[in-house]
Amino acid sequence: MSHNALLLVAAAGVALLLVMIIKAKVQPFVALLVVSIAVALTAGVPAADLVTTIEEGMGSTLGHIATIIALGAMIGRIIELSGGAASLAHSLMERFGEKRTPLALTAAGFLLGIPVFFEVGLIILMPIVYGVARASRKPLLVYALPMGAAMLTVHAFLPPHPGAVAAATTIGADQGWVLLFGIPVTAVVIAIGYLLAKRMTRRTYAMTADVREKVFGDAENTSDEDAASFENPPSFGMILTLIVTPIALILLGTIATNTLAEGSIPRAVLTVLGAPMVALLVAAALSAYFLGIRRGWSGARVSEVMGSALPGVAMVILVAGAGGVFGKVLVETGIGDAVADVLDRTGLPLLALAFAMTALLRAVQGSTTVALVTTAGLINPLLQRTDLSPQQLALICLAMGGGGLALSHINDAGYWMFTKLVGLEVGDALRTWTVLTTAMGTVGFLLTGALWLVV
Repeated sequence: MSHNALLLVAAAGVALLLVMIIKAKVQPFVALLVVSIAVALTAGVPAADLVTTIEEGMGSTLGHIATIIALGAMIGRIIELSGGAASLAHSLMERFGEKRTPLALTAAGFLLGIPVFFEVGLIILMPIVYGVARASRKPLLVYALPMGAAMLTVHAFLPPHPGAVAAATTIGADQGWVLLFGIPVTAVVIAIGYLLAKRMTRRTYAMTADVREKVFGDAENTSDEDAASFENPPSFGMILTLIVTPIALILLGTIATNTLAEGSIPRAVLTVLGAPMVALLVAAALSAYFLGIRRGWSGARVSEVMGSALPGVAMVILVAGAGGVFGKVLVETGIGDAVADVLDRTGLPLLALAFAMTALLRAVQGSTTVALVTTAGLINPLLQRTDLSPQQLALICLAMGGGGLALSHINDAGYWMFTKLVGLEVGDALRTWTVLTTAMGTVGFLLTGALWLVV
């Protein structure tokens, strides 16, 4: 099949995927599998090889990311149910002071957003935001907007979140380098987002009646509804240490690989401990002990809590795996090479292509994870033709993260979740949440561009 014909098949496949997800409301996992099968057969993959192609695409992807996502979810669940999330937020507010409470909650969103998925983190912290807004009698959006944007930024940019992990795996980026560059980039993006949100919230926006009653209503709502129902919740230092531990191990593994002598025992030890799966396994074990067993939980309770994290991420894992199937189909059919040829002829820099493609897919179908997974599969053949360093591949991954952060609007479940929790009308949410996430995603891309010039 000619390149033009393959490109038509690819365009039709992406269009079908978007129609199924956006219009027909088909679950993304099912939609990705259906489109992958249709594209494979149309592009000439023999029927006898179809199942093997699907199994290889699913297996190669899930072999890298399933364990990472599952362990990250377990750590987040233990932090949540132990009262650690509320403890973290309250400690930050005490340290920052009343006037800088929005900044404290933004910092809490950043830190909690590393081990906890965006939707879960928002649910955990919003009761605290309600309590703060009630006590200060200030608009809810002053506190919620920068905090929510911070959590979404981490979700788009950093492992162990599924989109970032899947994108890094697909293009062969080292997650240590992604974290090494991504943490400071994310911190700067969040800081700028905080300043932009502070300016946006100078204006007062209308709040829906149900949320206004919940936040500023009768005496039944005067108590803080946070998740910490424990008399002695974990300390700030404990939660911060548990969050930082896997990040530190992964970064040490990357540094050891690049600086220590090959074959040396320290390099071997740090390489093993710095593998993302091992680093998260260590953090999960420490969390189970210090937040569970040491505080009186039985082994059965710890097991129950860790197991309860898995149903919530099962579909996320499957969606990422189905994205791997789609990427495998693009390679096996030659569509990937055809797309790479077209992208190569555009003359756009690789970073700009990665950002623009992810932002476009994010805008039209809503899911950050699907946008990252799909873009990684489309752009990977082009990356294979270039001689990029590990640092440059990590920056490509972060540029895609910027696209995944941008353009959160009415087809994004996270948009609706934030909108309903803070009581914003659709138009006001577009003027605040959508504009802010798009600006922050663009800033993230520009920062990766500046780092590209250095590396």
